Amino acid sequence: MATAALDNPVWNSLTTQHASLAISAGGAAKYPAAVAPFGAIAEASRSSALQLANLIGAGELVYLVGVAPEAPPGWLLEPKKPCLQMVCAEIPDEVAGPPLLTMDERHCDDMLELTALVFPGFFRARTLDMGRYLGVYDGARLAAMAGERMRLDGWQEISAVCTHPDYTGRGYAQRLMARLCRDCRARGMTPFLHVYPDNERAIAVYRRLGFVDRTTLPLWSLRHAADDTR
Repeated sequence: MATAALDNPVWNSLTTQHASLAISAGGAAKYPAAVAPFGAIAEASRSSALQLANLIGAGELVYLVGVAPEAPPGWLLEPKKPCLQMVCAEIPDEVAGPPLLTMDERHCDDMLELTALVFPGFFRARTLDMGRYLGVYDGARLAAMAGERMRLDGWQEISAVCTHPDYTGRGYAQRLMARLCRDCRARGMTPFLHVYPDNERAIAVYRRLGFVDRTTLPLWSLRHAADDTR
């Protein structure tokens, strides 16, 4: 399968499988702030930059992956830590473990609490609108979760792979991801993901599940210079 669409994953998600979620204008698009803090442009042009800036609300910070414009006047485009993009090259085996629960709005507070603890800033109150999320509970406590975020034609991003520090080393993340990847493959989609290159523990898990490195993509944040939000 051609992988070029993954060079600009947010744009290609918002203009294909997630078009119903997109707030867009010309060569720019973004997710609603309550869904995900991501925006994108079709190409690194001044017109696209201005179109994207006009979509961003007061105090809102938007992340861009892969393709970014020169910052419009009065805006700050700040480089962040690059992301390693990995693609699932084979169908993983099922991984034994505790029952997996399909999450819904009733579990949103638990998901926000866990992601804020483990990987803050990206999971939002309506991120569940993007896809299917699975969790492992220990009684009333959410011990681990993972789910589906950006979706392109033929491609499904696996994201929010989080394990509470009290539950690491039990194989929960591997079990969650194996189930999600197998389900994606059954729907004819290839899983991919983004991870910081220095997250060696997570990368080792992903490689055991059949993920291979594709490329490293730059990441930026864009905000109005007058905003205090970072």
